[in-house]
Amino acid sequence: MAAPNPGRTAAKLVGVVVVMGALAWASIPAYNWFCRVTGFGGTTGVAEKAPDEVLDRTIKVRFDAGTDRDMPWEFKPQVRTMEIRIGETGLAFYEAYNPTDRPIAGQASYNVTPYAAGGYFQKIECFCFTEQVLQPGERVEMPVTFFVDPEIVDDPEAKYLHTITLSYTLHEIDLPEDYAAAGGETDNKLN
Repeated sequence: MAAPNPGRTAAKLVGVVVVMGALAWASIPAYNWFCRVTGFGGTTGVAEKAPDEVLDRTIKVRFDAGTDRDMPWEFKPQVRTMEIRIGETGLAFYEAYNPTDRPIAGQASYNVTPYAAGGYFQKIECFCFTEQVLQPGERVEMPVTFFVDPEIVDDPEAKYLHTITLSYTLHEIDLPEDYAAAGGETDNKLN
């Protein structure tokens, strides 16, 4: 029996570590892509425009808002519920307020429940697509334009849904580099 080659064993181990590291690095973007495509975990879709078909059937959309525990903004929906026809374009507003004495940048994460509705809840425009910067004491309205895809009525798991909840959580993020370089003067990136 031949003695193991230490160099070859080390090369194999390095190869395993590199492959495992590459898989770990790629898992988050792959999972995010999977969720966007399938609506898994309540991930909403993004659409360029509403469908041409609007059904007579309505669905109630509830709006929820929260902040990460380290985010000092106040954040709430302006309307808690809205009833729209399936396929119809809806427009809702959230209000954000920065009660601090410093500019703060924020980014929203979101999902819908029940999860079965995720692939059918489509956003056309949303404040959550970009980072937001609020000046000290600034209060803004942030819009989200959306629709519920008519294909929901053909899905065995989702066709009997009567209510969908859209939830946002705001997280504080670093101020954009261009904002800091301009000495705190930049356009707010609200849609």
